[in-house]
Amino acid sequence: METAVISSTHVTLSAGASSRSTALASSASLRRLVDARSLKSSSIYGDPLRHSVRKLQARVKGRPLSSSPAQITRCELGDSLEEFLNKSTDDKNLVRLLVCMGEALRTIAFKVRTASCGGTACVNTFGDEQLAVDLLADKLLFEALRYSHVCKYACSEEEPELQDMEGPAEGGFSVAFDPLDGSSIVDTNFTVGTIFGVWPGDKLTGITGRDQAAAAMGIYGPRTTYVLALKDIPGTHEFLLLDEGKWQHVKDTTQIGEGKMFSPGNLRATFDNPEYQKLINYYVNEKYTLRYTGGMVPDVNQIIVKEKGIFTNVTSPTSKAKLRLLFEVAPLGFLVEKAGGYSSDGKQSVLDRVIENLDDRTQVAYGSKNEIIRFEETLYGSSRLKVGTPVGAAA
Repeated sequence: METAVISSTHVTLSAGASSRSTALASSASLRRLVDARSLKSSSIYGDPLRHSVRKLQARVKGRPLSSSPAQITRCELGDSLEEFLNKSTDDKNLVRLLVCMGEALRTIAFKVRTASCGGTACVNTFGDEQLAVDLLADKLLFEALRYSHVCKYACSEEEPELQDMEGPAEGGFSVAFDPLDGSSIVDTNFTVGTIFGVWPGDKLTGITGRDQAAAAMGIYGPRTTYVLALKDIPGTHEFLLLDEGKWQHVKDTTQIGEGKMFSPGNLRATFDNPEYQKLINYYVNEKYTLRYTGGMVPDVNQIIVKEKGIFTNVTSPTSKAKLRLLFEVAPLGFLVEKAGGYSSDGKQSVLDRVIENLDDRTQVAYGSKNEIIRFEETLYGSSRLKVGTPVGAAA
């Protein structure tokens, strides 16, 4: 379902960076960064991200930031990323962070598309280095966060330790990300992606997924898209990367309905988890359409795009949890629930699980309300979402 979002906003950036940072860019300058002429001059597709950010800062250094009164504006399909964000939130530090991450995603998409794949890895250039594409993506994202000047700490699934990005703790953010989920299937030309969650302040433990200020994923397939959700506005929003390098708002999702489509991860767990086997048998017997690629990003994204379906990744005594709560499960849970869907670890929303350690892992399901009810009832006998007669496989 595609709907417009109404929100109050200032349409300019405010000075929220630390004293170490240079002047922030105006929204007009950010728009110039992503137009076709700017792309030709900065060669952002081939350069490390820091060069494009430095050029942006150089263009606005010393120029006073403009201001304007708050106004009611409408987010519309066809808006650029910057237009959408400036209409959606008054937090200009958050706008800057998400724009900088969009620059990184655009560069990662190019590096994945032009990677050279051999017998053991897919590689591309990063400055003077040849790096595996997942490590290259990791470096680009850390660069984006450091040069945003609004990120205090960042943490990657590749480097599960807090890295100081030198942004402010007050008014700033901490970000956790999976730089290239599905990197092992790049050589087969399957869709892969980036996942990240944004938390206010300077903590990435002792928090929950529900505390996120925003979450997003970049999807690198036949189309390159940037799918994001903000805490203070409804819906999950898709942006398409156009030929000229601009992110254009193309879809809003506010409701996940019912539909027979399933993506069953970790099927080896059915060997010694009879409840999971029962659930899979239900999907097959009821003639659900199987849509599973082995990449978590496209398999969850299709629920948001198609507005229906179920994704499962269940554990068993011999098949332990592999999905990380901080880097993958909580950000994707935020995107699905903001789109009108539901998530579950079997007993509760994944957004309500406290992240105690950076490497916490869990099983998970994402989907429509009835599919999550069926998932919880089949695996554990009851569902927090429904009291009464069991449905489907649990009957």
